[in-house]
Amino acid sequence: MDKEKLINLSYLTEIAGDEPAVMKEFIGLFLEQITEFRNDLQTCLRNRQWEELGKAAHKAKSSVMTFGMNDLGLLLKRIQLSTQEGGDVNTCSGDVAQFIRIIGLAEEELQQELLKL
Repeated sequence: MDKEKLINLSYLTEIAGDEPAVMKEFIGLFLEQITEFRNDLQTCLRNRQWEELGKAAHKAKSSVMTFGMNDLGLLLKRIQLSTQEGGDVNTCSGDVAQFIRIIGLAEEELQQELLKL
């Protein structure tokens, strides 16, 4: 049985016009961003920079949504909301850890997609 995929490239295929070179470029750029997202979230969390953590989660959210990772987008939205006034920053550590784990799996899927293009 094939495990459920984390990524869905249908939106990306639509905006790239199903052009493999354009798809490769978008995927490559996103793979570079993943490292930045991971580092920013971990650094902000470690330094208890809640406002910056919320901004980093917001920035990552639109990118992951482009790659069809809606559940991960919702997780990032939860991080973002918990850093805002009245939010519960105590949930951030677990949520960031979950993001790191899932984005790592998505990164592997994207590497495989690049090989297919």
